[in-house]
Amino acid sequence: MVESEIAERVAARRTELDELEEQLVKQLEQVRAERDELAVAERVWKRMAERFAAEQAAAEPESAQVAGRAVLLVPHRGPGVDQDALPPDYQRILAIVRGAGGPVATRQVGEELGLEVAVRGKLEPLRAKLSKLAGRGWLRKLPDGRFTTRL
Repeated sequence: MVESEIAERVAARRTELDELEEQLVKQLEQVRAERDELAVAERVWKRMAERFAAEQAAAEPESAQVAGRAVLLVPHRGPGVDQDALPPDYQRILAIVRGAGGPVATRQVGEELGLEVAVRGKLEPLRAKLSKLAGRGWLRKLPDGRFTTRL
């Protein structure tokens, strides 16, 4: 009788352990799935942080020291400030937009400048310059992302 009681207890414990193993396997699968999701989220977050940092850097006024004072390399458009105050590459961009006769996309300006427009990364610095010119009042950025001259 003692042997059969021991056998029943062993069988019952084995059943308990099998059920526990099944639960742990399910939990492990859930943990692995969540870790995979976190890895993807982390990669997306890093890319967004890099883009944000690049946009912030592009939005900050470029300045240089002249006679110990900081001056903007791309000044705000205003009375008494003409396009000759812009750096040469910005003057070329402004001339291309003005010569287009209507709204232009970054790709069109890039083509005029001879950039590799098929490579998206080559257009991002140009887009930043166009946005900077728009932010300083030299150009107008339309809701669709194209740029045009200010009147």
